Amino acid sequence: QVQVVESGGGLVQAGGSLRLSCTASGLTFDDYAMGWFRQAPGKEREGVSCIDWSGARTYYVDSVKGRFTISRDNFKNTLYLQMNSLKPEDTAMYYCAADDDYCSGTPDYWGQGTQVTVSS
Repeated sequence: QVQVVESGGGLVQAGGSLRLSCTASGLTFDDYAMGWFRQAPGKEREGVSCIDWSGARTYYVDSVKGRFTISRDNFKNTLYLQMNSLKPEDTAMYYCAADDDYCSGTPDYWGQGTQVTVSS
């Protein structure tokens, strides 16, 4: 059974930093590209960032470029999202997802999400 579990969310002031982590089990982690998505109240879910199986290719939505960094550790079956210079508009539920195709937008497995709240 595949399990995807996010952690690291919380409440932070604008300008602060958080690092999200995501562990995946029940699958061969380095067979999958991984991604982070977010959904704010009243808004549609959006893709934030994705990374291929090796970490060689990454993608960021324009609104987080230069502030967020995605990375992965295939030995630990763990995905990370380092978020710096956080803004109130980054407030959302953040989801990790495993995808058998890089940045497809339709991942195969999803986590339950971790809440990020940025206060102004």
